[in-house]
Amino acid sequence: MQLDLLIRDACVRDDAPLTDIAIRDGRIAAIEPGIDAPAHEVIEAGGRVAIPGLVEPHLHLDKALLHRRLPARLGTLDEAIRVTGILKSKQQRHDVLDRSRQVLDMAVRHGTVAIRAHPDVDLIQGLVGVETLLELKAEYQDLLDLQIVAFPQEGILKSQGTRELMIEAMDMGADVVGGCPYNELSWADTVRHIDMVFELAQRYDAPVDMHADFADDTADQRFAAVDYIAQKTIECGYQGRVSLGHVTSLGALDTAQLEPLVAQLREAGISIVTLPATDLYLGGRKDQQNQRRGLTPVKALHHGGVNVAYSSNNIRNAFTPFGKADMLQIGNMLAHVAQFGVPEHQLAVLGMGTHNAARAIGLHDSYGLEVGRQADIVILDTFKVADALIDIPPRLWVVKRGRITVVTQHRCDIRRHRCCAH
Repeated sequence: MQLDLLIRDACVRDDAPLTDIAIRDGRIAAIEPGIDAPAHEVIEAGGRVAIPGLVEPHLHLDKALLHRRLPARLGTLDEAIRVTGILKSKQQRHDVLDRSRQVLDMAVRHGTVAIRAHPDVDLIQGLVGVETLLELKAEYQDLLDLQIVAFPQEGILKSQGTRELMIEAMDMGADVVGGCPYNELSWADTVRHIDMVFELAQRYDAPVDMHADFADDTADQRFAAVDYIAQKTIECGYQGRVSLGHVTSLGALDTAQLEPLVAQLREAGISIVTLPATDLYLGGRKDQQNQRRGLTPVKALHHGGVNVAYSSNNIRNAFTPFGKADMLQIGNMLAHVAQFGVPEHQLAVLGMGTHNAARAIGLHDSYGLEVGRQADIVILDTFKVADALIDIPPRLWVVKRGRITVVTQHRCDIRRHRCCAH
């Protein structure tokens, strides 16, 4: 039987011979050397590295590329929320679509095949973020999988009417119930916020993805919610269906304080998504010496058996004034700041942007370079898997569901299989 695509002589493991990858009907049909079968298209990898497609588990598209419109001056989280709130009040659908498309195109060029996006759902911008993402989800369906989180950036109890907007967002087609429990006025309201998120998630049988514990330390209990979230996850039978972004205040705990929380997170099957570009930029702003850099304790979580992933979070706004939706660039940054530099740690970081990230957004059953899995593959312009984070190489070919979507030679060509030119 004829193959749809054959990738010849790819390096999938540094300790194994080069192999071919046969693809039919959007899935991997075989991975073995010397496959002799006709194919509609052939990629001559020439010994270059093939990895599963990169996954962005935490990305804000509706707030991207706002950095020059009202520049932040202090670089703090409070200022970022305030500045972004002003800009959100002026959101226009066509502009949100245009900026979101720019970031999605960056991500596709850089080998990203799936994104979980967190549009704000609040009384400031209403549902424009969800509405535009639903349109883009259909527009980009041949290029990447796009999940939509109903994200209450401004709080739920503090911003009456937000819960109703979240329900409307879920009814419209959002995939995930979001939360931002620290953005309430008291610990009691933080707890109620978490409870409401789980109530909505159960109502829609949807995963949970919250921004949590985004501070330099746990002095304010609103930023020490991991313990309660883990308990709630187990109580609701939501093991493996909860992801938490940021969780930087865990980095302030000593080993004795941290170990039981790591065990709880592991038991609850909670994924932690670290966001180094944002967390490093915003962290420790009030420190006068030995400035903290605001990173969740990646090494302790990883060694403690917690599923740790990473993502870009924001692209060029008050939260993160840099970025180009390149997961290998973010992974390189993470490897430096988490001191994950030895060979096995570098491979672990690469896994955090691929397999771990897929698990964090519930795609792990169909993901990976294995026979029968969805054929989402990136061919890198490097010859050792161990060099992927070191080289941050060009993505020469990107394959989504068995179809070539990006070819990089002297320029990048995104092949759109549906009418979605812009």
